[in-house]
Amino acid sequence: MSGPIEREIKLRFESAEQARSAVGGLGATLRTPRRLQSDVILDTVSGELRTARSALRVRLEASQAFLTFKGPPQPGVMKVREEIETLVGDGPAVLRLLDRLGYRVAFVYEKYREEYEVPDALVTIDETPVGVFVEIEGTEASITATAGRLGRGPADYMADSYRTLYVRDCLQRGQEPGDRMVFLR
Repeated sequence: MSGPIEREIKLRFESAEQARSAVGGLGATLRTPRRLQSDVILDTVSGELRTARSALRVRLEASQAFLTFKGPPQPGVMKVREEIETLVGDGPAVLRLLDRLGYRVAFVYEKYREEYEVPDALVTIDETPVGVFVEIEGTEASITATAGRLGRGPADYMADSYRTLYVRDCLQRGQEPGDRMVFLR
């Protein structure tokens, strides 16, 4: 049995201000204001989910949490994969429960995210420790159209996870990647 299919791309921007200006030019409607998200990726000790190119995530925000399963990505210029997500009442309790079931924290990353709506697509601005990205999620046609309105085409599309972008950034700077991509406090 498979769940809903998520289709998305990331586009790199030089700054949050540049991203906001570009998204504002779309006439996008603010859906959720800027807030900090802490994403906890879980896996078995033997890395079964990573080997299967799948992910189990608990997303923690100040007032809510989500439990998400993502299946393996399908080949293509856009990231396309099964995604099953549900709101959970107590994120830390869900993390404890998953720990008891054998899932351990494999990677933690933070980002400041704000969400906007345009016709047939969700557009987010993500400020991460490794850069600023605009994510576009929707149908293939709506993603292509929205990216085009931002002056971007398929050559600009990024289908990498934030973990992959973090590892690449660390290696480019000559640093050993760790298991946390978080803001310095």
